[in-house]
Amino acid sequence: MDRRDFLGLLAAAGAAGSLGVTPALAASPPTARNVVLVHGLFADGSCWSDVIAQLQGAGLNATAVQNPLTTLEESVAAVQRVLARQDGPTVLAGHSFAGMIVSEAGIDPKVTALVYVAARAPDAGEDYPALAKTYPTPPASAGIVFDGEYGRLTQEAFLRDFAGDVPEARAKVLHAVQEPFRKSLLAGKTTQAAWRSKPSFYAVSTEDRTIDPDLQRFMAKRMNATTIEVKASHVSLISQPDVIADLIRKAAGQA
Repeated sequence: MDRRDFLGLLAAAGAAGSLGVTPALAASPPTARNVVLVHGLFADGSCWSDVIAQLQGAGLNATAVQNPLTTLEESVAAVQRVLARQDGPTVLAGHSFAGMIVSEAGIDPKVTALVYVAARAPDAGEDYPALAKTYPTPPASAGIVFDGEYGRLTQEAFLRDFAGDVPEARAKVLHAVQEPFRKSLLAGKTTQAAWRSKPSFYAVSTEDRTIDPDLQRFMAKRMNATTIEVKASHVSLISQPDVIADLIRKAAGQA
């Protein structure tokens, strides 16, 4: 099936509507009490703060990983160290680039379900940049600047293309605390695709200007994920934390 046929099927199905779960892809994951959350580029662990508060209110033990954003291997290792501390079944959630880390580290036997929030979800060994090039180039890409080996997003691009639905004052604070990433991080390829063996959930950001929404839909469809569509920028975990927390609760087996 080519991309045009795939998008036609999505349109015919109505993509389950805004915030709607795709019935045919629903999963019934085991109950978990732990959640490990991983941030992507242009962010740090604090981007999960509002989601964490809601998960804690639901009785879940939530931990945000401070992703080093140096190499894929070192980022995966940081997640593995946090997973090792968990005392039982755990949901592993990743935003944006961290979807690659979730796919790699998610094979850990403690991980019972995976959650992807506007995230990369390549197959094992897949060239994600090549896959992304089959879709329109997102506007945020033009806003990446480098200081030697380290990249970051300009404030203009951050406010417009990364966090467009976040109040400006807060978006400026988020821009100020972003963790620069090393160029070598982008060269990494996953060796595992945990979504092939674990129940998976995906939140598509329909107004995303950082990862093309149709690319997100393709990846969610390919992994047979329980999928929701959120009318949000790339950072739905910040602009609509209640929606993302609810999806994670479902992945943890909470009604």
